[in-house]
Amino acid sequence: MRLRLALCSALAAASLVCASAPHVTATPIISTAIPSITEESPQWRKDVDKHATAYELTTYSPAMDREVPVAVIPGPPGAPTLYLLNGADGGENRAHWIENTDVLDFYADKGVNVVIPMAGAFSYYTDWADGSQAWETFLTKELPGPLEAHLGAGDRRAIMGVSMSATSALTLAQHNPGFYQAAASLSGCAQTSSPLGMAAIATTLRNGAKDPVAMWGPYGSAAWRYNDAHLGAPALRGTALYISNGSGLQGAIDQVGGPYLRGKTHAQASASHINTSVVGGPIEMVTNRCTHDLKARLDAEGIPATYVFRNTGTHSWGYWQEDLRGSWPVLSHALGVKT
Repeated sequence: MRLRLALCSALAAASLVCASAPHVTATPIISTAIPSITEESPQWRKDVDKHATAYELTTYSPAMDREVPVAVIPGPPGAPTLYLLNGADGGENRAHWIENTDVLDFYADKGVNVVIPMAGAFSYYTDWADGSQAWETFLTKELPGPLEAHLGAGDRRAIMGVSMSATSALTLAQHNPGFYQAAASLSGCAQTSSPLGMAAIATTLRNGAKDPVAMWGPYGSAAWRYNDAHLGAPALRGTALYISNGSGLQGAIDQVGGPYLRGKTHAQASASHINTSVVGGPIEMVTNRCTHDLKARLDAEGIPATYVFRNTGTHSWGYWQEDLRGSWPVLSHALGVKT
């Protein structure tokens, strides 16, 4: 569903500004003046365009001086808002929530606004040391005020991330106490400044031809520690948490005839099966270690969380689709949504 709307500077009073933010912020322009849908358009835009309630917005970040496309699943007036982040793909190719899960239909009747930024590949949704990217500023200082005013949203929020952005969901909640009532982290590595975490981040960023030092400066420096959700765990006190991970071993969802791959062609299902075995399994083993370490840290701090540790499960979308459902009781309770 498409709307036609532009929010102008009159919404400045609704914007959220932090004096300590590393960039000067201003209310971004939010518009539904989006590009036409063509054969060459990304599949997610086609899916959103034909959906009964979801629609696309064009937003602008002054800190990055760029437009950011956003998919929106609207809730009723006064509804809380869930910010749903994509993984390393950032929504810029095909490895994202809209194309790989039933996210549009799942949240359509849940009484919550869902906001999915469709950009930010290999960014960790953080403010970069070299100034090239400022995703934390955008997501927490520039976007929420005008967007939530457009949605007629309430004042409660949650954030959920997967893989790369599972780390981001935790750090954004830590850096902005009280801003999010809940955070969900799916198959991520919180300990970014440990040898394991730094290696995982370097591998992720280099897959996207990005320089880890450009993101947070020299390895092990203050910025790496600041963005370490394991070290910053005490700041999560009071935030409802849903944290999940598989073991790295293939399960029923990974099988060619399994429930997630059943609707795909044999070639597609076979390729997915091989990929989750060769790539997704080892990645999930690493994040499994990170996630168990995070649990130990949170337990030591006396901070409760809902954990889902699967005996099987690779780094793949079938399991994260399950987490849409598994996380909802935690998120909805924190957001005050009746289920």
